[in-house]
Amino acid sequence: MNKIYIENKQDKVEVTKAISGLVRRAVEQALKYEKTPFEAELSVTFVDSQEIKKLNCKYRNIDRETDVLSFPLYESGEIEVIEGEKTALGDIVISLENARTQAEEYGHSLEREIAFLTVHSVLHLLGYDHEADLDDEHEMFAKQEAILNKMGLFR
Repeated sequence: MNKIYIENKQDKVEVTKAISGLVRRAVEQALKYEKTPFEAELSVTFVDSQEIKKLNCKYRNIDRETDVLSFPLYESGEIEVIEGEKTALGDIVISLENARTQAEEYGHSLEREIAFLTVHSVLHLLGYDHEADLDDEHEMFAKQEAILNKMGLFR
């Protein structure tokens, strides 16, 4: 069984059991879709827009808010699996404040937006990159939609 640590470090959006459960389900669906041959361990931290801006500036040298940050432990394709142990993949940081704003802008539910950001980040932790080239972007985005559709979270 995968181990998913969830921590809330913000007070702008209530983190209900339903939201925590949704995040866990999104992680599980992404790992299942990718047929990961190991049990994973990762963390998801909820922050506000101010905190994610600080993190974005510190770790990416981009001085603006973003919706989600992924901190993979491995370079693309170099995940180290140790037999009998959970494989730590990295950390995900989601701005629930920005997720709520984006859900309103895109005209879908907050739940769909949170699941999208979670799936997007899990794929990054597994080595996917949408910034390298257009083919990689199309592949990653198609996988995201397929996973969300399997969860019943349609656009």
